[in-house]
Amino acid sequence: MAIWTRPIDLDQLTAMGRGNLQGLLDIEFTGCGDDWLRARMPVTERVHQPFGRLHGGASVVLAETVASVAGAMAVPDGKVTVGLDINANHVRAARSGHVHATATAEQIGRTTQVWTIRIEDDAGKLVCLSRMTAAVIDAAQS
Repeated sequence: MAIWTRPIDLDQLTAMGRGNLQGLLDIEFTGCGDDWLRARMPVTERVHQPFGRLHGGASVVLAETVASVAGAMAVPDGKVTVGLDINANHVRAARSGHVHATATAEQIGRTTQVWTIRIEDDAGKLVCLSRMTAAVIDAAQS
């Protein structure tokens, strides 16, 4: 059963990023299922660390972007999500191509959400494994 409380329009989710960090890193939404949302980011010099590899911070930006947007699409009207915690395990370097982040809901509750985010390279090899926890609050509080 789908967890989404509103329709998912991938082009609209990508367009929301224009003019902010999501747009700066060229993050675009590419797919969704009943309990997951996917986005990708090009691995270029813009997101490299000084040694020519994908910067771990850029991976975390991608992870938080896809999980935060997913969380926002899975709350009732009048509610929003705000991040409480994110962690990341960087397990493989990426130097070029794209990385693809899939945020999967682990728990969607009345007051919290937990998301697991797998970031893989174009060959499907794990680059980063992340987990994000969000609080669900009244929109008027945000």
